[in-house]
Amino acid sequence: MNDLDFLPRGERSGQQAAPVATEPHELTARAAALLERGYRLALAHASHRGPEDARGEAMHAVYLFLAARPDSRVELTVPLDPAAPAVPSLAALSFPAARFEREMRDQFGVEPVGHPLARPLVRHPAWPDTWHPMRADAGARPPLDPDPAPFPFLTVEGPGVYEIPVGPVHAGLIEPGHFRFSVVGETILKLKARLWYVHKGVERLFENRTPARGLPLAERVSGDTAVGHALAYCRALEEAAQVRPDLRAEAARAFLLELERLYNHVTDLGALCTDVGHGILGAHAGRIREQLLRINAETTGHRLLRGGIVPGGARLLTRPDPARLRALARDVQELAELALGHSVVRDRFTGTAPLTTEQARALGTLGYVARASGLDTDARHDHPAHPQLPAAPRVLETGGDVLARFQVRAREFQGSVDYLDDLGELLPASGLDDTPAEIRAPGRERSGVGIAEGWRGTIVHRIELAPDGTLERVKVADPSFFNWPALPVALTGAIVPDFPLVNKSFNLSYAGNDL
Repeated sequence: MNDLDFLPRGERSGQQAAPVATEPHELTARAAALLERGYRLALAHASHRGPEDARGEAMHAVYLFLAARPDSRVELTVPLDPAAPAVPSLAALSFPAARFEREMRDQFGVEPVGHPLARPLVRHPAWPDTWHPMRADAGARPPLDPDPAPFPFLTVEGPGVYEIPVGPVHAGLIEPGHFRFSVVGETILKLKARLWYVHKGVERLFENRTPARGLPLAERVSGDTAVGHALAYCRALEEAAQVRPDLRAEAARAFLLELERLYNHVTDLGALCTDVGHGILGAHAGRIREQLLRINAETTGHRLLRGGIVPGGARLLTRPDPARLRALARDVQELAELALGHSVVRDRFTGTAPLTTEQARALGTLGYVARASGLDTDARHDHPAHPQLPAAPRVLETGGDVLARFQVRAREFQGSVDYLDDLGELLPASGLDDTPAEIRAPGRERSGVGIAEGWRGTIVHRIELAPDGTLERVKVADPSFFNWPALPVALTGAIVPDFPLVNKSFNLSYAGNDL
């Protein structure tokens, strides 16, 4: 199939996803048609209500496809047999699909027929093979295998090849992840990242909560992205409940997103400088970060901006002084100029771990990783929240290396400060305190999708509301899920001493990935 005739007439574009009931044998052709027309797979998940449910099929899978300019969203909903759930694999069409399928297999037992490498992704080797914890009939966790099989790392063989294991426990405060390097001398031939050491069952924790009780959990999906995840969650709720925030509310939310972008970007700029031995600039960035965190606390009452996003609106105690933000922007510009004006820093950044445009596109990368490789992907433009919001800045680099990822952050910082000026014109100087919109019991199952451009990239939440208004299913897609596979690709041919620098240039979330 080379067209989109299967879409309902009049629903081929727009902010609400067009739901399309799809039989398993139709999935591959319909997904191929969407991908050929420029859509991307934003998330895929299974849902299981249990055999006692009387509202229709007890188990289904959902594939959400997004396209930009114009904003277009399509959901393919596939009924599954709970006794033997299976779908045809889309791995040959989409790399992200291959990973979502492995996740569904681990969590729900959905078999991706024809998958080229359907080994566990989330599943810990000590889990029993027949236990799928997200199923409604999973029951209590069974005893774990006291002597599980080791993770099947690919062994690279040849003259002079040896392996360097790193982690999963690291120095400092970062979360756990295991990296296995196959090297010759200092040159990396292959890197394998093993994650999910901090898998917390977040999506299961959402189940049966009220929407209000789900919001604090959404804020904590990844601690440095409280605004991004809270906003995606609230937008999904609002779509399900048919609540439409006004321009002022969306401007306030965009304002908070940019404040979150500022403090995280300057943190990364400083860390990149520190990783190449320029500790003075790292300390300078830390000073700027502290000023931004204090501004956050004045704005929302929380240094990480928690409590600023509510269903239907936003809460700002006050609006930051634009002159104060512009002064910090000048400091960041000076920091970037000093860094790139230093021959050692620029030499370490330039040409290190490049990710080509073709690689970034094939892997489905998002955010500053994608934009540093020349991909113009940004939900602020691709999926605008309100037609009258001011246009967000566009920043692109094409080098795809550490230098490009540094430059994207530095330029986005400047652009975000300018954007905050534009958004501030739509907000009262004294702040605002929107009453959270009431998410009423819909009386029947409803679903909704929320999209936000977090500082790392596009965040998508999809929720299913039960008839009584409680959360039946919440699927979270953090940009780190898409970007982690790009790190080993970029590091191929790099040297082992550059790993900390390259890893920081990606700065991916373990928690956002390990849900």
